[in-house]
Amino acid sequence: MQYTLIRICFCTSQLPGMILNCKFEYYKIGQQMTQRYVITIGRQLGSGGREIGQKLSARLGIAFYDKELIRIASQQSGLKEEFFERVDEQKHFSLFPGILGLRNSMNDDFFSNYYLSNESLFRIQSEVIRNLSVEGPCIFVGRCADYVLKDEKDCLNLFISADMHDRIRRISSSHKITEGKAKEMIERTDKGRSGYYHYFSGKTWGAAESYHLCINSSLLGLDETVRLIGQVAESRFRLTRGND
Repeated sequence: MQYTLIRICFCTSQLPGMILNCKFEYYKIGQQMTQRYVITIGRQLGSGGREIGQKLSARLGIAFYDKELIRIASQQSGLKEEFFERVDEQKHFSLFPGILGLRNSMNDDFFSNYYLSNESLFRIQSEVIRNLSVEGPCIFVGRCADYVLKDEKDCLNLFISADMHDRIRRISSSHKITEGKAKEMIERTDKGRSGYYHYFSGKTWGAAESYHLCINSSLLGLDETVRLIGQVAESRFRLTRGND
């Protein structure tokens, strides 16, 4: 059974014609108002984690955020996207705070002597994640979202891995590079993600104890992995769905 996801704005007012507060809630036509919930996905490069997240988003009818977080963080903070990209988990992450310039569109000179560390940028991005999570059910890929939302009651934290030969094949195909280059890219990216995750969360990236569920996508393939995770999510959050 398919549901239509609609976004409803609830506004409160104490005076006629004056709106004091608005709150957005999500509703699936055909069932009661759904509770807010979040799914976070950590993943190895080449495991298909992003694609799994996108397909899971379509299955559940909820929002999906990955690289979009960089754009949103830039828009909301007034900082250039390149600042967030420099400390993004997909880059080589240093354990030493980077020094990045802050810009202000109205007065660049005024801010020319102010700087942001990796920690400051992480805090900004984390606030974006928290704000998006309260707007309605959604999926976050990477960016330590499981740690950022560690106090969130209705959360399902996943880690997606895959056999190395499948990862190499997928990256070689998607990036049009040799298998040797693909392996180097995988090792470099995994190292960066691991460092990023440990630095900010204090936990071990990819370790079972850091997540609710760890899945090797090579076992079932991407589509069946999505189906399995979907069933877990539907059971975990008591969602209504027709027969698969």
